Amino acid sequence: MKVVATGVFDIIHIGHAHFLNAAKKHGDHLTVIVANDATVRKMKGEPILSDKRRSEVVSQLKPVDKVVIGRTGDMLDIIVEDIKPDVIALGFDQRLFTTKELAAKLLERGLEVKVVRLEEMEQDLAGSRKIISKILKIYRKKYSSE
Repeated sequence: MKVVATGVFDIIHIGHAHFLNAAKKHGDHLTVIVANDATVRKMKGEPILSDKRRSEVVSQLKPVDKVVIGRTGDMLDIIVEDIKPDVIALGFDQRLFTTKELAAKLLERGLEVKVVRLEEMEQDLAGSRKIISKILKIYRKKYSSE
């Protein structure tokens, strides 16, 4: 069974490892769609690493079988036209669609896909923004008095 997971993957952290391992449990081939730079800018702000660099890093992770960089425009096109997955694994914090909405949108395009939402990982630094915030806090504390 082919599984798809998507994300930005700007600063790889334990939350990403948890997410990708959990996604891989839903099939035997995991394709990861790494958000392109334009999408990241639109949704989250300036990426730290380029989409090419982020995809290179993700491709080295153990559960990942294939990595593609997402397209601009309709994000579902790459899923429907190129990958045709059996399962799409959504992270607990990916809220663009509910599982039912996404499954319905794909069915409208002729693709019957099981959409699952993965559980949240309980860990204080399981998010890129949390890591950046902690780095800034440490940096400011250390260098604010100089």
